[in-house]
Amino acid sequence: MASNDAASPVMMIKGACPHDCPDTCALEVHVKDGVALKVTGSSLHAPTAGVLCTKVARYTERTYHPNRLLHPLRRVGKKGEGRFERISWEDAIQTIARRLAPMAAQNPEQILPYSYAGTMGLVQGESMSMRFFHTLGASLLDRTICTSAGTAGHEITLGSRIGIDMELTDEAKLIIFWGSNAITSSVHFWARAQQAKRLGAKLIAIDPYRSLTAEKCHTHIALLPGTDSALALGLMHVLIRDNLIDRDYVERHTLGFESLRERARLYDPGKVAALCGITAAEIESLAHLYGTTRPALIRANYGMQRVRGGGMATRNIACLPALVGAFRDAAGGILLSTGGNFNVDDDALKRPDLLAGRRPRTINMSTIGHALLAKDAPINALIVYNSNPVAVAPDSTRVTRGFAREDLFTVVLEHFQTDTADYADMVLPATTQLEHLDVVKPYGHYYIMANNPAIAPLGEAKPNSEIFRLLAHAMGFADPCFSDSDETIAQAAVSTDWDFNAVRAAGWKRVGLPKRTARFADGGFDTPSGKVEFYSSRAQGLGLDPLPDYIAPQEDTRSQTATRFPLAMISPPARNFLNSSFVNVQSLRASEGEPWLDIHPDDAAARGVVAGNYVRVFNDRGSLELRARVTDRARLGVVVGLSIWWRKLARDGKNANELTSSDTLTDMGRAPTFYDCLVQVEAL
Repeated sequence: MASNDAASPVMMIKGACPHDCPDTCALEVHVKDGVALKVTGSSLHAPTAGVLCTKVARYTERTYHPNRLLHPLRRVGKKGEGRFERISWEDAIQTIARRLAPMAAQNPEQILPYSYAGTMGLVQGESMSMRFFHTLGASLLDRTICTSAGTAGHEITLGSRIGIDMELTDEAKLIIFWGSNAITSSVHFWARAQQAKRLGAKLIAIDPYRSLTAEKCHTHIALLPGTDSALALGLMHVLIRDNLIDRDYVERHTLGFESLRERARLYDPGKVAALCGITAAEIESLAHLYGTTRPALIRANYGMQRVRGGGMATRNIACLPALVGAFRDAAGGILLSTGGNFNVDDDALKRPDLLAGRRPRTINMSTIGHALLAKDAPINALIVYNSNPVAVAPDSTRVTRGFAREDLFTVVLEHFQTDTADYADMVLPATTQLEHLDVVKPYGHYYIMANNPAIAPLGEAKPNSEIFRLLAHAMGFADPCFSDSDETIAQAAVSTDWDFNAVRAAGWKRVGLPKRTARFADGGFDTPSGKVEFYSSRAQGLGLDPLPDYIAPQEDTRSQTATRFPLAMISPPARNFLNSSFVNVQSLRASEGEPWLDIHPDDAAARGVVAGNYVRVFNDRGSLELRARVTDRARLGVVVGLSIWWRKLARDGKNANELTSSDTLTDMGRAPTFYDCLVQVEAL
């Protein structure tokens, strides 16, 4: 007779990947007797096509990780030591409420939330949490750490980020990966680009580093970090000079072309080549290829906007499709994000009306180190969720000094004891995506996604939404919104367009125009003029140049600083990590090995650096030790430290953000300048 266990069916639960990735895959969670056996990608969801990245394919390893936080914890050691004792949920919530109440009564702005995209879910992201902080009157957080510069540049030129449909990628005849290592950051887009390549498309990579993606493209243009805006202007110069533009499209659907022509005239290929550290022939060749190939698609990503002129770089690149009429084709144009396709009711989610007319100060998350160490109007309580700032924020030395303040009351909601959790006074265990309900708005395709809980929460873990409900009730907040269920919140987020229960049952719903619709073939851009704004009065009103221009990096390789720190350092994501997520998953960390520094053979020889040996990488902000890989994947004058490692899992307890700056922000969007970073390297 078969055992009951053998007879138990395997249930298939529909979910959605919550991580900060444009692909937002449709998950199928295989569950037997309440245990998740594995996670696979849905073959019925067109963008996912049955495939998951190496990270999410191991999601059960992460969910059932032996170091998973399962109970509330209270600090018993010094900050940073990571020593805690187990306490009850009631004790934890009451302790937090008792600490926050007098601050709220005195001045609630001394309390600050810190969160980002640890989950992209709308329910477990900024819903109940923001209702809590709005009622409290806490300081607001300017969430700038990733995309705000590029978003600002795109909006000034094209309006909302309504990128092309990734399902049409294989129809393009030219695909330019601009600051995008799709093999690491968008594997499903890459699969379709590979199909386009098999059908005869040309693939071009523009990246200071010969990434995995660049290696598999026909051409790699290895420009210096922070010079993307100059390259875009050089392309404009050649396109206009050689009459490779679509004059009809320019005349009907753009604004300010004559002014743009005069500006682009200043950026001839020789000048741009010198700025970018490439050849004039590369600029001429790319311009002619772009101006004569249709459909032509630019897949831009946010790496190239992490420099002082990052907003301008995105703005300049966004001008190119209009010049050549690439928007006439459904598979042509530019894809930075598809987030502008989705009508999410942010007010229903976050309830800003609960501020009741108050206007709290706003603190930039990219300068959290400065904010925590400020003497005037100090932050005295910090609640961190969906983020790991001690690892991911720039200028780590300053950030850790701020988190180490004994008078700072810090609460961290987490899955694991991260670098940030080590500095917490209270750690609260949060559920993973397999254990809670959510709705996810993607930024790489056209499908709103639902996530169904597949298993019961492990241990005493609770969803973010429930944790903030408990805190709200402990603080005496009486608004009925604090009793909203997760289902109610999800429906409120999408109420203007969709029935969440229907989306939940199907797993997803496609939005936007029908497939193969060239959305901007006849203009209709979400800008004040309804056109592509080469000349932007809105930019001028913000004190910015109304025309595309070149803004040199703050830490330019030609500057005085370069005499002491002559190498430009970038720290893009490692293939097996996603920002600081998955770093503690043993199988993935084993694949990465340890933190490495890629350095060009000539730069290595000049410093006596031997492959496989450790080196010291340093500037005035700090130093760290990495093992050297001597390789021409790093162009001359540039070193690459793939990131973001948890500090405590690195050899010397540091990561690349020991060297990045929080003193200079981007030209638009007040974002960090992670890739605007000069260093020196010496052999150890």
